[in-house]
Amino acid sequence: LHTPHTRLIAAFNHRHIFLDPDPDPAASFAERSRLFTEGRGWDGYRLDTISAGGGVYLRTAKSIPVTEPVRRCLGLEPSVTKLTPNEMVKAILRAPVDLMWNGGIGTWVKATHEPQSAADDRTNDAVRVDASQVRARCVGEGGSLGWTQAGRVEYALAGGKINTDYIDNSAGVATSDHEVNIKILLDAAVADDLLSLDQRNLLLRQSTEEVAEIVLYQSMVQNRALANSLSYAHANAGVHDDLISSLEARGQLDRIEGGLPSTKELTARAAEGQGLTKPELALLLATVKNSLAEELLASDLPEDPYLADRLIKYFPSALRERFADLIPAHPLARQIIATVAVNRFVDSQGISAAHRLASETGASAADIVRAQLAARNLMNAGILETELAASGANAAAQTLARVQIRHLVERASRWILQTHRSGIDIEGVVAELKPGVSEVMAQLPDLLTESGVRRYQTIVAELADSGLVPDVAERVARWSLGYMALPIVRVAMAYGRDVSSCAQVYFQLTERLGIEDALRTSLDLPRTGRWEIMARAAVRDDLINAQAAVTGAALELAGPELNDAAEIVEQWWQANPEATRQREVLDELSSRPAELARMSVAVSALRGLLEKRRAI
Repeated sequence: LHTPHTRLIAAFNHRHIFLDPDPDPAASFAERSRLFTEGRGWDGYRLDTISAGGGVYLRTAKSIPVTEPVRRCLGLEPSVTKLTPNEMVKAILRAPVDLMWNGGIGTWVKATHEPQSAADDRTNDAVRVDASQVRARCVGEGGSLGWTQAGRVEYALAGGKINTDYIDNSAGVATSDHEVNIKILLDAAVADDLLSLDQRNLLLRQSTEEVAEIVLYQSMVQNRALANSLSYAHANAGVHDDLISSLEARGQLDRIEGGLPSTKELTARAAEGQGLTKPELALLLATVKNSLAEELLASDLPEDPYLADRLIKYFPSALRERFADLIPAHPLARQIIATVAVNRFVDSQGISAAHRLASETGASAADIVRAQLAARNLMNAGILETELAASGANAAAQTLARVQIRHLVERASRWILQTHRSGIDIEGVVAELKPGVSEVMAQLPDLLTESGVRRYQTIVAELADSGLVPDVAERVARWSLGYMALPIVRVAMAYGRDVSSCAQVYFQLTERLGIEDALRTSLDLPRTGRWEIMARAAVRDDLINAQAAVTGAALELAGPELNDAAEIVEQWWQANPEATRQREVLDELSSRPAELARMSVAVSALRGLLEKRRAI
C-alpha cells in the first residue's frame, strides 16, 4: 500500500469502515501517509479528499448508506441502498478488485465446505465469507491467519493468486533472525572492548537499511521459487505426492492436518492438468527447508571451507569490514551457514530436488548440497541468474529461463554425485573441471552436430519468443547444454586428449548411435512414485555413462596418432558392426512413447555392446 499508484477503494478495522469508490491515487496516498506519521485512525482521514459517495463509518453504526459509486465499486445489486456494518464488511471482502490485502488480526475467509468453527475465531464469525465468494484476483496476507488453509486452496484451485501468511510475512521473521544474530556479534565485540555500548547501538541503527534490503531480496527469491514450482506442479504431481509420503514417514508432516490432497485427489488433479496449489507448495517448501536444515546441521557441511564466505556475507557490510575476525566464532555460525545453504538450494533448485536426487543416487543431504554448489559454479548459474534479473524480461519469460537453469544444475549435480561416490570436495571438483568446461562452452554451439545445432536453435527461439532479449536467450540456451561438458572433460583427461576434439567425437558418435535421442525420450518417463523415479534415473544414468564409455572406447581404439573426429568415429563404427543394430533399436525406442520396460531392454542391449570397453 506504500505507493501513490494504488487505488484503495475500501478498508476496515475493528472500529471503522472506509469507503472511497473512485479515489485519486496520489491524494489518497498522501493522506494515508499523513495518518501513519501522526498515528491517527481512519476517523482522522480528511473527508474532502474522499471521492463522491464514500466516507468513514463506525462499525457500531446502525446502518451505512450505499451510494451508486459504492454499489458499482463493490459489485452490489442496484436494489442495495444500505447495509449494516457487518454486511458492509462482507461486501468489501467479496468486492471485484485486483488485490485483497489483509493487514490485521482475524480470520476473514474460510473454505465453502468448512464450518465457522474451522477458523477458530469466534469474534469474526458474523463477517467471515467463503473462498468461493471472493472476487479479488490476488490476495496478500500482511496479517497472520487471515484465511484458513482450506480456504486458500479452494481459492487457488478456482484461479485466485494467493500464497500463505508465513510466505507473505517471511520478511518479519527473517528480520528478527538477522537482528538477533547481529546483536550477538556486536555484544561479543563489546565484551572484547572493541566497541562501546553507544557505538554498538549506532552500528545497529546504521545496519537497518541494508538488513531490510537483504531480507526483501530473500523474500523475493522465495516467492520466485514458488512461482517456478507452480509452473510445473502438474507435471510433478507424482513427485510431490512421493515427497509428502516421505516427509510423513519421517514424522515431519501430516497430510491431513496440513490440508494436503490424498494420492487419489492429487492423481485426479494431475489428470486435469493441475498439481499442488501455491498454498500447498508453500507448506511443502517450509517443511522441506526445515527438514533439510536438520540434516545439514547433523553433518559436517557447515564446516566446509567453501561455505565460509556464506557466513561472512550474511552480515551487513559495516560489520563484515570491522569484525571479520569475530564472525567465524559466532556461536550460531553453523546454524547460519546451514540456513543460508538450505535457502539457496531450495529456492534455486525447487521443493523436490533434494528428495529426487536422494531417491535417484542414495546420496546424503550434505553431499547433495555439495554437488549442487559445485554444479552452480561449473555451470555459471549465478552469472546467468544475474543477467536474467537485469534483462527486464517479463515474469513468464524469466520463469521459463530459470527452469532451464534449474534443470541444468540438477543434471550437473546428478553427474557429480554419480562420479564422486567416495565424497565431494567442492573446491577440488571445481578446480578439476572448470577449465575444461569453460573451454567446451566457449565453443558451443560450433562443436554440435547439425541436429544438435537445430535443437539448440529451438531452445533459443522458445526463450526469445517468451520475451527474453536475444543475447540472454542465447546464453541460457547454450548453457542449458552445459551438463554435457562434464563427461567430455572427464574423458579428455582420462585419455590425454584436448577437450575440443574429444567433444567432437562425443557429439558425433553418441548422435550416430542415437543415444541423445533416447535421452530426450527418457525425460518423458513417468515419475509417479519413488520406484518410478529410481528406475527413470537408472535408465538415464546408463545412457549418460554409455555416452562417455563409447567416446572413451573410440579414443582408445584410435590411439594418439589419429586426431580427426570424423575418422575416429568411423573407425570405431567399422570395428563394431553390431552398433548399426543398436542404432536401429534406439531409433525405434525414440519413435515411440516413453515406456520403462522398453527403454530398460534397449539400454541393457547398449550396455552389452560396451561391456568390454573401458567405462569412464
